[in-house]
Amino acid sequence: MSLGAILVIDDEPLMRLSMVDALQAIGYEVQEASTGTEGLEKLRAARFDVVITDLRLPGADGLEIVQACKEQHSSTEVILITAHGSVDTAVQAMKRGAYDYITKPFSMDELLLIVERVSKVVVLQRENRELRDELASKFSFEGIIGKNRRMQEVLEKVKLVSATDATVLVFGESGTGKELIANAIHRNSPRAKHALVKVSCAALPETLLEAELFGHEKGAFTGALKQRRGRFELANHGTLFLDEIGEISPLVQVKLLRVLQERQFERVGGNETIEVDVRLVCATQKDLKREVEQGRFRDDLYYRLNVVPVQIPSLRERKEDVFVIAEHLLQSLATRMQQSPKVFSRKAQEVLMQYSFPGNVRELENTVERAVALAQHSDEIQAWDLCGQSRCSFVSGEPQAGCGFCQEFHPEGKAHAGSGETLAAARERFERSHILGILHRTGWSKTMASKVLGLSRKALWEKCKRYDISGADESQEEAKT
Repeated sequence: MSLGAILVIDDEPLMRLSMVDALQAIGYEVQEASTGTEGLEKLRAARFDVVITDLRLPGADGLEIVQACKEQHSSTEVILITAHGSVDTAVQAMKRGAYDYITKPFSMDELLLIVERVSKVVVLQRENRELRDELASKFSFEGIIGKNRRMQEVLEKVKLVSATDATVLVFGESGTGKELIANAIHRNSPRAKHALVKVSCAALPETLLEAELFGHEKGAFTGALKQRRGRFELANHGTLFLDEIGEISPLVQVKLLRVLQERQFERVGGNETIEVDVRLVCATQKDLKREVEQGRFRDDLYYRLNVVPVQIPSLRERKEDVFVIAEHLLQSLATRMQQSPKVFSRKAQEVLMQYSFPGNVRELENTVERAVALAQHSDEIQAWDLCGQSRCSFVSGEPQAGCGFCQEFHPEGKAHAGSGETLAAARERFERSHILGILHRTGWSKTMASKVLGLSRKALWEKCKRYDISGADESQEEAKT
């Protein structure tokens, strides 16, 4: 089975033949061109996963090849071959979209190592595109994403109830997306042309919450300098979303029950009865039935609110959705931050799937946003980007305080110290983790990393081979104790 399509462009016959033979021996489909002009013609005629091109070519140079690749097929990755004196130009090419460069003279093993790494990136990008297409067609509704069976049932219920005027009570842990459900219900309801007003009941004390919901007259209390309309009035003919409804006091519960029963109320400090037509959507992370049993929530209000219950499963209960959501977030955040499209490395995918995400989708969103910010110079998100700490468990095996990933995967906070390893093993572990850290910081540019480490590029390549650092997606495995 073919590993991918590669175009080799080089005007030196022997060099071109050597590369073609080596790539075909592994299983790649390879075409070749001896000039930049011929290379451009082949690019127009066919689509390639990877293009390997010399920087100096007759007809069209390597920079033109890079530009043509990105204009015709943005997913095509380019590896540039350059002489030592043209490194600055190669860096310019990388800024234009080239994946990496290799300087002459180089060994064929070194080139194949780069090709292997970029091929894995291409495969990940293809899988992600297919996943996005599947996601767009099957598993999303109004920004709510999920292929999990329970989540699909939630979305179907939301679609059905949106067309009615029924009161909806949304249950779910913090960060599961209760507000997104409220948004979807309103936008797909007959009230969509009117206001969706939101109130966080947990954010305000009793007196302020009462005035916030029902409004107040001038002089009703200290600081009431003028009449103010409440959220019920502002939401008239629209939808009112009450988040954390389980936190409201008994007094507010009584007034809320009256509005639901009679669709009328008075402002705080006022006598005028105001009639409203409002659809109510409420959300809570509390077990309201238990709150009723323990006397902290009115049973009559509970039954008024719980007309259509919607229970959102936690993210740990819908593991198959983790990567679906993460991939969607990754692309949207990269676009928002004006960065090139990114992919998750294999190790990063494994970490995402293993972590429990106690903060649910909100924590996942924060994790991906942090990773995108930290991986500005790389097209791949690594496991340590998710953690956000340079000496986390994924790099050095040392769990860091305050890192959910480290603490969950290393609940005892157990580092290598005292593990009984030999001095030679400890030295090798440190050297490997240090090289990994420098490669990460330099965006996996071996030329830049070798300068920082004080090594020749060849010496760095040999150490990478010795420590099995064969690519950005394979090099984040945790150091063994």
